[in-house]
Amino acid sequence: MKYRSIRIAWVLLTLVALALSACSTLANANSGVTNSAPAATSTSKPVLANTSYTDPFAYCAAVGTIDAPDARYTGPQVPDEIVNGFKKAAGLENSTEPLEMFKKTTIWRCMDSKVYACNFGANLPCNSKANTDKTPTQAMTDFCTANPDSEFIPMSVTGHSTIYSWHCVKGTPELLDQIEKVDAAGYLAQIWYALSPNP
Repeated sequence: MKYRSIRIAWVLLTLVALALSACSTLANANSGVTNSAPAATSTSKPVLANTSYTDPFAYCAAVGTIDAPDARYTGPQVPDEIVNGFKKAAGLENSTEPLEMFKKTTIWRCMDSKVYACNFGANLPCNSKANTDKTPTQAMTDFCTANPDSEFIPMSVTGHSTIYSWHCVKGTPELLDQIEKVDAAGYLAQIWYALSPNP
């Protein structure tokens, strides 16, 4: 009988403890307090989620820097003003190449709230970031094995996105000079042109 009384008392104490715990949790929930770690907050700038642009210059002014236009830009893929602006910036205003051909070979992006354009002519790596690697590739090593004292390694071997010139010394690829600059977004600075509205 004594054992049964102790057991009943233990069950009652357990139920009281559970009830108190539930009340505490409910009180915390009602006061907005939780025991879990705070949720991470986004530090990214809230950028015009529901705004769209047909003007590339207004778009870039709004978004700042982006590698390619996103869904917020709803205008033509490569507007006439981009092509005309590129031709003016690149000194190609007298080019006889049709506008439609320029549109097919030109891309644009935003950097520091400005419009930048590049044309793929002459094997230019418009859509690649600059290669700043100082480690020779296997292709360079193979070239130097076949041309042990070549004064230069052609870009068809080094790749057109490298910022360095290379040569071969006794069958080993070695750096010569830095021949290209890198812009703030990581692209080859010399092949991208800042455009002005209404060129």
